[in-house]
Amino acid sequence: MNQILPHGTQRGEFLGHVRHDFMLGETACTVVEPTTPMPGQRWVWRAEFFTAFPAFLEAMLKRGWWVGYINVGNTFGCPDAMDRFDVFYREMTGSLGFHRHPVLEGLSRGGLYVYNWAARNPDKVGLIYGDNPVCDFKSWPGGKGQGPGSPDDWRELLRCYGFDSEAEALAWPGNPIDNLDPIVRAGIPMVHVYGDADELVPWEENTGRLAERVRALGGDITLFRKPGGRHHPHGPEDAEAFAKWVLVHALNGEPVRTEKEPCAKGLSQVL
Repeated sequence: MNQILPHGTQRGEFLGHVRHDFMLGETACTVVEPTTPMPGQRWVWRAEFFTAFPAFLEAMLKRGWWVGYINVGNTFGCPDAMDRFDVFYREMTGSLGFHRHPVLEGLSRGGLYVYNWAARNPDKVGLIYGDNPVCDFKSWPGGKGQGPGSPDDWRELLRCYGFDSEAEALAWPGNPIDNLDPIVRAGIPMVHVYGDADELVPWEENTGRLAERVRALGGDITLFRKPGGRHHPHGPEDAEAFAKWVLVHALNGEPVRTEKEPCAKGLSQVL
């Protein structure tokens, strides 16, 4: 890696690739280096669960993309976490010279992070990939719909966001499903992989509702359904084909893309 990384950077290994770990203030950050980087320093920014279900990351690394991650703890995409995401983005695209339009990957609760950050930075995103993503915290961890929720995580979310009461949280208008207009206006490609039997993050309350609202705003979103799929395991059924799909559709700084490619093998696409 030719860039000058922050002082104290440590080298390690991830999926057979060189891993660089460093601190930005008090926040731990990670960058994984592909064996043969493609031009332009393109990168995938995973929002949560860095080492979990890594097949997509592995496929992108193989294609020369870097992987980035910032550990903001279990903070549910709250404003303080988004401020730290801003700092990481400035470091990555500034002194480290990475591409200004990363692909954002949000697994499960990571959906809150990627959509919240994209809504406040719509000019800085190449594509949003949600995988069984949380798109409304009332559904999870709130448990105010079909799913069981998570009472401990719900209490922690109230604290992270600084809500004075549950009623304030339930009335908050800033969930991903509520804040799609800047993303749609920017023409950011959106793609979700979801299990239609997700027992923890019901797709109807999350991916389904978000897709309805995207389309009502005149936007477009691609959905890949996993018939009978539950919340785990995450990831597309064919990570190699899905990575190829992402490569075709991720923005390169242009407002729109017109290239088309057949659906990824092994995935059921719902248009």
